[in-house]
Amino acid sequence: MPSYETLSELLDPATTVLLTTECQRGVVGPHSALPELAHEARSSGALGNVARLVAAAHDCGVQVIHAIAERRPDGRGAGRNARLFRAAERLPVRQLTGTDAVRVADPVEVAEQDIVVRRLHGLSPVQGTEVDALLRNLGCRTLVVTGVSANVAIPNAVFDAVNLGYDVLVPTDAIAGVPSDYTPAMIRHTLALVATLATTGEVLNCLERHRRAGLRRA
Repeated sequence: MPSYETLSELLDPATTVLLTTECQRGVVGPHSALPELAHEARSSGALGNVARLVAAAHDCGVQVIHAIAERRPDGRGAGRNARLFRAAERLPVRQLTGTDAVRVADPVEVAEQDIVVRRLHGLSPVQGTEVDALLRNLGCRTLVVTGVSANVAIPNAVFDAVNLGYDVLVPTDAIAGVPSDYTPAMIRHTLALVATLATTGEVLNCLERHRRAGLRRA
């Protein structure tokens, strides 16, 4: 795990953005299209840790972006070139624009200053979306990646952000995938090679110190 000095440098609130990935009701909510993933996200504590990180980001001035995956009811613009996309068309709960399924799930809170980015195609919350341009306009240097799933969207987001030149930090207990033993294997053998890893508690402690330092300066 990184030293406090390393974390403190990475997590400067002025240059850090927190990304929540597909933490939407139709994915991790009680009526999920993917109940196994929803159960893992909640039972592992990952979704609760995402909520804690979002709350801390709001408190200390870190920008939050919520990445939502959705489809038009007519399916226009959506890909069909992968089994995952074709399977999504047959699920009993569909991530349709304007429905409850594409609202951010409890207990994650969306503040007025948060940005919600909705994508209609692809596997990545970053590549092919507005996220990169938003990060650059926000002066982001460090992207904190949280959410689901460790199988697809999380590694896509991490790889894309690294390729675009951002430092990436992954709170290891604020992401989830299926089966339950897949996430730690993905973290150890893949994400550890390209991103800084920390626990939610370590990130929260660092953000709290930044918040207190900001109050002293004020």
